[in-house]
Amino acid sequence: MITPVLLCGGSGTRLWPLSRKSYPKQFVPLVGDETLFQASAKRLHGDQYASPIIVTNSDFRFIVTEQLVEIGIDPSAVLIEPSARNTAPAVLAAALWLAERDPDALMLVAPSDHVVPDVAAFSSVVEAGAVAAREGKLVTFGIKPGHAETGYGYLELELDVCGEISAVDLVAFVEKPDLENAERMVASGKYLWNAGIFLFSVKTIIEAFRQHAPALIEPVARSLANGKEDLGFLRLDPEAWSEADNISIDYAVMERADNLAVVPFASGWSDLGGWDAVWRESKQNELGVATSGDATAIDCRNTLLRSEDSSMEIVGIGLENVVAVAMPDAVLVADITRAQDVRKAVDALKSKKARQAESFPRDHRPWGWFESLVIGSRFQVKRIVVHPGGSLSLQSHHHRSEHWIVVEGTAKVTVDDEVKLLTENQSVYIPLGSIHRLENPGKVPMALIEVQTGSYLGEDDIIRYEDIYARS
Repeated sequence: MITPVLLCGGSGTRLWPLSRKSYPKQFVPLVGDETLFQASAKRLHGDQYASPIIVTNSDFRFIVTEQLVEIGIDPSAVLIEPSARNTAPAVLAAALWLAERDPDALMLVAPSDHVVPDVAAFSSVVEAGAVAAREGKLVTFGIKPGHAETGYGYLELELDVCGEISAVDLVAFVEKPDLENAERMVASGKYLWNAGIFLFSVKTIIEAFRQHAPALIEPVARSLANGKEDLGFLRLDPEAWSEADNISIDYAVMERADNLAVVPFASGWSDLGGWDAVWRESKQNELGVATSGDATAIDCRNTLLRSEDSSMEIVGIGLENVVAVAMPDAVLVADITRAQDVRKAVDALKSKKARQAESFPRDHRPWGWFESLVIGSRFQVKRIVVHPGGSLSLQSHHHRSEHWIVVEGTAKVTVDDEVKLLTENQSVYIPLGSIHRLENPGKVPMALIEVQTGSYLGEDDIIRYEDIYARS
C-alpha cells in the first residue's frame, strides 16, 4: 500500500482575500462543495492507500482534524512543524516517522491545495509511478501543459511522451520561464509542468537525503525523536527543527539525484495558483463568465464574480477580463491577466498594518469559530459558534466584561463558582475579572451573541486557567 503524505502548512497570498495567512486556500471550498484539503485527502483514500500522514503547523492542527472527521478519514499521524522550513524537512520528517513503522512502504507526497477532476485517471498514473518507485526510482509527476504558463516550473523529457501512462526518464528541471520560452517549450511537446507531487519508497528517499542533503538528517531526526505527543498530534521539537535548512525537496534532493523518473498526467490538473486559475476551473457560461454565491453578471465576458458572504450582493456590468471577489471585510477587483500580482496587494496592506492582509473575518478555533459583527472604541459585538462537545478555556479578562445571549442550541456556562445551562433567548453577564467558561454539552452547534465592553478588547487580554486543547 501507498502512504499519502499531505503537506498543508502553507499560507498562500495569491487568492487573497479568500485565502489568508490565518485561513489559507487549502481549507476553503474554492471549486465545489469540499475544501481543497478534503478533496485531496479523498483522492488519496481507498484500497491502494494506507491512512495518510498530515504535515501542518500548530495554527491549522484542529482545522485539519475537523475537516478529516467531516469526510470520515482518520490519519495515521499529524506532524506539527514548529516553524516553516519548506518542503524538504517536512518530507524527511514524514519519511523517518514512517521508516520506524513500515520501512518498506511507498510514500506519495502531495500538496493539499490542488484540483484533479479525474480521480480514476490520477490513480492510474500513481500505479504506474509505484512500479518505478519499487525499483528504486524517485518519481515525480508532470502535467501536460494546457497553455504557456510562467508561474510553474517545468520538467524536460527526451521525447514527447505525454500520451503514455508510464514512468520515463527526466532530462532536467527547468525554472519558471518567461512567456516566450514557455510558449516554445509547450509547442515542443517535450516539457511538462512540475506538479510538486512525488512518489518513492521510504528507503530510497532517506538514502537520497543522505547522499544529497546530509545536513538535514541529524536535526530532523532529533526533532522527531524529541517530539511531544499532544492531543493526538506529534509536535516536532522546535530547537532541533530550527537547525534544519529552509529548503525545498526539489533543490535539496530531486535536482541532484540521478535515479529520477517522471509519469506524465494529461487528464486535468490545477494548483489554483491565482484567480485566473480559479476562473478556468469554474463552471462558465457561453461568454466565459463564472459566478459564485450572490453574484450577478450583466453583459460581461471572461469574468469571475464571487460573493463570499450571503448578505453581500456583487453585480458586474459590462466587465471583460475582470476578477471581482467580495468578502465581508475586503473586496478585490483586478484585471484577470494580473492575477499573479494579487500578492502585491497583500504586501501593500501589510505595510499599512491592515488586519485584512492576513486575518480572516471568521476566526477558527479548536472549539468552533467567531466573527466580529460590530466594533466600536469601547465595545465589540461577536457571533460565537461552538461545536458539539466543544469547550472554551476557563479564563478571565483584565479589561473587559461580557454579555452572552444564546441564539441557537444549549450553552453550559461557568461564572466563578456558578454553573448553569442556558437555552435559546437566555443570557448571562460576565463581570470584568470573573473566571468563566463556555461549553456546548449538546449534539448540535451552539451559537450566541457576545457583547464586550471595556477599555481594551484585544484577543490577547486573556488569562487561561484550564484548557482541554492544551493552549497556554
